[in-house]
Parts: sequence; structure tokens; C-alpha cells
Amino acid sequence: MSRRRAAVALIVTAATAAILGLSGCTQQPVIPHNRCSGNSSNERDDKGSSTGNIELKASGPITQPTKEGTTTFTSPFGPRWGTEHKGVDFAGSVGTPIYAALDGVAVKAGPASGFGNWIVLDSLVGGTPVSTVYGHMFDDGVLVKEGQQVKAGDHIANIGNNGQSTGAHLHFEYWDGGRLQDGTAVDPMTKLGGAPSPAGEAGSDSPAIELAASSSAIDCGGFGVAGGGDLKAGSVPPEMEPWFRKAGSLCPQIKPSLLAADAKAESGLVRGLTSASDAKGITQFMPRTFASYGQDDDSNGKISIWDDGDAIMAQGRYFCAIAAHVDGWIADGSVKGDPKSLYIASYNAGEGAVKNAGGMPSGGDYTTQTQPYVAKVLAYEAEFAAPGGSGELVVSPGSASGSQVVDAARQFLGTPYVWGGGNINGTTGGGFDCSGLTSYAIYQGSGNKITLPRTSEQQWNVGVEIPIDQAQAGDLVFGSWAGTGPGHVGIAIGGDQMIHAPTTGDVVKQAPLQSDMKARRVL
Repeated sequence: MSRRRAAVALIVTAATAAILGLSGCTQQPVIPHNRCSGNSSNERDDKGSSTGNIELKASGPITQPTKEGTTTFTSPFGPRWGTEHKGVDFAGSVGTPIYAALDGVAVKAGPASGFGNWIVLDSLVGGTPVSTVYGHMFDDGVLVKEGQQVKAGDHIANIGNNGQSTGAHLHFEYWDGGRLQDGTAVDPMTKLGGAPSPAGEAGSDSPAIELAASSSAIDCGGFGVAGGGDLKAGSVPPEMEPWFRKAGSLCPQIKPSLLAADAKAESGLVRGLTSASDAKGITQFMPRTFASYGQDDDSNGKISIWDDGDAIMAQGRYFCAIAAHVDGWIADGSVKGDPKSLYIASYNAGEGAVKNAGGMPSGGDYTTQTQPYVAKVLAYEAEFAAPGGSGELVVSPGSASGSQVVDAARQFLGTPYVWGGGNINGTTGGGFDCSGLTSYAIYQGSGNKITLPRTSEQQWNVGVEIPIDQAQAGDLVFGSWAGTGPGHVGIAIGGDQMIHAPTTGDVVKQAPLQSDMKARRVL
């Protein structure tokens, strides 16, 4: 809904009931073609004419991600430091070129948890979705953009020492099934054995392609589409899912999870609604605004505010237009504030309100409607965001292991100590204290099964005590003893080392066990 606003309460009237006959409630909603079902790269619509879609094509042979003689293999795939190293490491000096190992599309290119920056390339290998991941680059070492098509051997990045990195290197991963689609990490060296060294320096100037026009694939979770993998599978009605993935690939600022959250705020993802101000459909467009952004995206012969595809794609186009305006105003200094919040405010109140206010609109309806609307959409987005879309740990529900506990803690190395900070969902107040970190790590590493009490003294009563020399990855280690119990707690990682949040002014770090420590096993 845009450029308005009277009351936003949704009402279903007799007229709406009649409209439902024209919506997806009485006919099968149109779903885009399936990218991963073996369709040809030049699909045709039901009328036999070319759709003009750009498809992810089968990759040629794999090549090495660095040139021979420029890097040294330093760390293999598998167990490492009490956890599972899901890739391999190639050490080299900062600025050493990194090359695409396969033909594909950059679906991620920027900041990510633990990686500093990462690039995720989606490729088709033998008809199977495959992702290759490149990590630890500095900001200026990422040379491709999301949505850019690359060829094996293209120069896509430069080695850095960013994120959870112990020295300048490339961290390289290979995922069968897709990194953002809960695929399986395999040892990259089984794929790179015998692969040639990259030949050229091409690629950084490769043209970006408009993947928004591509078909999306509900069963592949947005594979091959920049932004398409950022929607949590099953979080929206199945007929809408591919459209949100596709609309969320139109521009890098607007993700599918944001569009889904906004649609929930507008209509509860219910079709056929009309508001008191005459906004219509699941995205609650005013008819005049929809006329500017709506197209026959589902190719059913009509442009309809009531069709899932037409409405959601129009929502994506409008949000991207808003983002371009807001970003320009932020760049020239005429508007200040969080970009995403201002995008949402503009969708609710119109870009003019944001421009005139120099940021978040306030006063009158802006304070009573727009600002609460922005807060609601931001809160909803977590329901629709795919786990792992920003590089963070993804734990399979119900699984539990000490290595997962360590993985969960390790992704927050360098996070500030905050007294009272942290819980099972992550940081609070910008950081963790010692027991907040262990609460998070145990909950995540146990597959969301074990919730620890809040303090180190209380956590000492969970599980069973074991000799400290038998402490394994994922066990809790306690120290700084006093009359009330342990004043400190960390997570063992093996080798007489732990990860802990030490004290005020420090950060989450790896360190030797304290001399007075005792251990408990809670998994």
C-alpha cells in the first residue's frame, strides 16, 4: 500500500466476496516454471512464444580457485578445533586473486557472519544444484555483485583476512544441493583433484544480468537467483512462495523476507481483501499505484491486482523504486536513517513523506500509523528469513552434538562482552556475557532442545560433572569459584582450550582453560 493513508484496517465486504471470484480462490494460482526440473534454458510459455527468461545453464569443468604457486593449502575439510571445518583453506598474501571455480551466478556477494565477506556462486553440475563459497575477503576484495553471471576462471575476489580468520587466506566450500538450500558440504579437494589452474583475469567486468526475469523454483528454494534463497521454505503459502523469491531478486536492497513480512502486515497473506481506503489484495496496493507497477507476470492474459504473481511482482518493483530514491537521498545527505526502515515507511506513507521529513516521518498519522507499521514489518521479517542466509550457523532441528555447540559459539568470536547480554536467540545489547554465550551455544548446538538457566552458578547444576582432562568439544567448563559457585563459564573445544566471553572491555575469544576449572557435560 502506498501514497496514502486513511485507516488501514482491512474489511471484507460483499464487493470483496465478488472479487474473490476473480482471484486465486476459484482458480489455480499461476506458479513460475521450475528452474531445477530440467526445463531448457530458453523456456516457452503456454502460447509457445519465448518468455525471454535467462536461465542458469550447466557449468563447464571445475577449475582451481587460485592460481598455481600463489597460495598454499593449509587446512583440510573435516574436524578442526572441536568443530567441523566445512571447507578448505588456501593461504596467500592479501590481494592474491581468487577465481570462480565453476560457471554460475553470484547469489551472495558481501558481508556474512564469520566470513567477514563471502561470495556464494550457484551452479548446475551434471543437472545437480551446486554452490561454491569463497570467504574472508575485505570489502574491497569482493569484485562481483549479486546477480552477476560468471565463468569458471573469472577473477571474482581477492584474498583477505576478514571475519573469523587467523591469517590471510581463502576459505573455499563446495555444497551439493545448494548452500542456501540446506544442501550438504563435501570435501572440495575431491572435486578439485586434477582441476586446471585458472587461465585468465576476466570476470570482474562481466555484465550483471537481470535474474529477476528468470523462472524461480519452489523446490530448489530460490537456487540460482540472487536473493531468492533468503526466504524460509514453507513460511508463506506454497503458491506465493516462488513469487516472493522472484520479486525479492529484483534488486539487492529488497529481499523476499522483507516482501513477505510487508504482505503479512498488509493483509495477513490473505487474498481478496479491500481496505477502508480502497487498497486491494495481498499487497494492499491502491489501484492507481498498481497501474504503474503491475504487469502480467503470471502470463494469464490479464494484469490483475488480485493475482498472486502480478501483485507480488508489483510489490517488488515498487519497493525497488523506493529503495533507489531513498538510497540517492541518503547519499546526497538530504535524508538520514536506517535504509530498510525508510523503504518500509515509504511503502506505507509514500516516498514524499520520507523526503519531506528528511528521514522517518513523524507527527499525526505518521506517528500513530507509519512508525508502528515499520516496527511491525521489521519484527515480522524474522519469520520469513531463511536460516543461514547471512552465513550464520544452521543447525538441523532435533540434531545435537558438541561440534555444533562449538560452531554456534565460534561464529561470535570478536563480539563484545556485555554484562547480562545474550540468550538462546543470540546477542542482546550488542553482545554476550559468559553465561549468555553458553546459553546460546548449548541451545543451538542441541538442536533447540536444551535451555540452560541464566547464570553460571545455575548452569553448574545442569548435566553431569566429568574430569576436566576428559572435557570434549561442547562441554561446559567452570571457573572463578566462590562460596556461591562458579563465577565464570565457557565452552570447551578440546586441546585445553575454550571459547568464552571473559569480562567487560573484552570480546568473545578462544583461550586456554583456567587453572581452577571444572567441567560438566550437558549433551
